[in-house]
Amino acid sequence: MDRQKIKLLVVEQSSALRMLLVNILASEPRIQIIGNAQSGQDALNFLSREVPDVILMDIGLSELDAFETTRRIMETHPVPIVICGSSDNPRETIGTLRSMEAGAVAWVDKPIGKSGSAFNAAAADMVQTIKLMSEVIVVRRWPPGRHKKALTGAIAKPSVRRLAGGIEIIGIGASTGGPPVLQSILAGLPKDFSVPVLIVQHISRGFLAGMAEWLDQTTAIRVHVAAHGMSPLPGHVYLAPDELHMAMSDGRISLCATETEYGSRPSVAHLFRSLADYGTGAIGVILTGMGKDGARELGRMKALGAFTIAQDRETSVVHGMAGEAISLGAASCVLPADKIAAALVDAVNSHLPLVGAN
Repeated sequence: MDRQKIKLLVVEQSSALRMLLVNILASEPRIQIIGNAQSGQDALNFLSREVPDVILMDIGLSELDAFETTRRIMETHPVPIVICGSSDNPRETIGTLRSMEAGAVAWVDKPIGKSGSAFNAAAADMVQTIKLMSEVIVVRRWPPGRHKKALTGAIAKPSVRRLAGGIEIIGIGASTGGPPVLQSILAGLPKDFSVPVLIVQHISRGFLAGMAEWLDQTTAIRVHVAAHGMSPLPGHVYLAPDELHMAMSDGRISLCATETEYGSRPSVAHLFRSLADYGTGAIGVILTGMGKDGARELGRMKALGAFTIAQDRETSVVHGMAGEAISLGAASCVLPADKIAAALVDAVNSHLPLVGAN
């Protein structure tokens, strides 16, 4: 039996680009273009008549921009939204990340030109992303202030033993839906946070520098793209670069281009495996994302004494990585996205070195 076709709405301001995108996507047998729109308002009008399975949205929309259009869609007709733009344009990168804060689930590069390897790769990635995002279950985003009551249930405070050694390092792994969760977590950490944070985020090539800038501008702590041999500083955040695994080795950041793990480079597994050597001196956090990258390695961290956190299903765009970690018993606690920063602060404070400890 044939699989059900994916109903797609294409929202693109340029008529020429809109036609190009429609032609690319219509060539995929599983995708059915049910409409196209030139503006954010056109998209909202279309949704009042028919709701697609996925929306592909131009980041360069004017008047009603991509952020506002995404926000309104997620409040009225929640649908997986894939943002389309250029990773070479820092302004578009920032706009994309804001749209992801509003509920968009993924980002793809616009195919440039009409042929060539770069065009073909971008077109293939777009088709594959739309197929994958069609399986994502999204929830309604309420206007600011309306959703807070639903998130304020009693959350058990993580049980963390007071140890003599202290926390030395925190590792975080994320994939699909990760950027806005990372922003929420980092924004909840104080400027004088006493531990360095290393992050592996699966993301499209070329997008990372803009994400680092966005996180640095919207949080109190400093955010960097990691470099080989860096000594991580307390209260600083280090993102694994494109196409390089990141690990800790002899107190420094180590980068390498060895084989992919779980289909990814950088991989969360590579980072967590190195942090397991820190035992009780490490914290591991696994967030929203497809696949299983890092789940087993988080379990190894926990087995060696690390405090580990997995994001819950309700606040995850895709509960793949975190869900796998939970099923393996790799998480010391399971928390919604908005509770993770406080748990990290509590854990670090509970592990402050004891006076006179050897």
